[in-house]
Amino acid sequence: MAAGLLFATVTGQRNAMVGRHGLQAFLFLVLGAYFSWFWTHGGQTLAMKTWRIRLLRTDGAVPSMARAWLRYLLAWLWFAPALVWLWLEGSASLAPSVATLFTGVLVYAALTRFNPERQFWHDIVCGTRLVDTRPAASGPTHD
Repeated sequence: MAAGLLFATVTGQRNAMVGRHGLQAFLFLVLGAYFSWFWTHGGQTLAMKTWRIRLLRTDGAVPSMARAWLRYLLAWLWFAPALVWLWLEGSASLAPSVATLFTGVLVYAALTRFNPERQFWHDIVCGTRLVDTRPAASGPTHD
């Protein structure tokens, strides 16, 4: 919301439909900056801390800024086929659009089953992986 306000203030945007492509591009870059910064400074966004997962390179180090940006861009592969399909089809109704996006995301997630380490394809290309940060379960203690 703050990014949208900043864009509207800087560009003098008064109507959401005027300059919306510029706003979309700006928000895309703001989101990329958010994810890239957190991935390169500890490997976790706030949500990833909640879910107890961390993004690391395959050698265990935190990814570089370039690698984080590449991962952000490639992660859009989740949505790209469905978005292109919807754009080509020209569909504006909500239910088919949501169903198409949901199907695209499910197919992309299902592709992890073809990877022995169950990693997403954008992580394989970027040399990154998601790791579980939960503490290892210890055995029963005897007092």
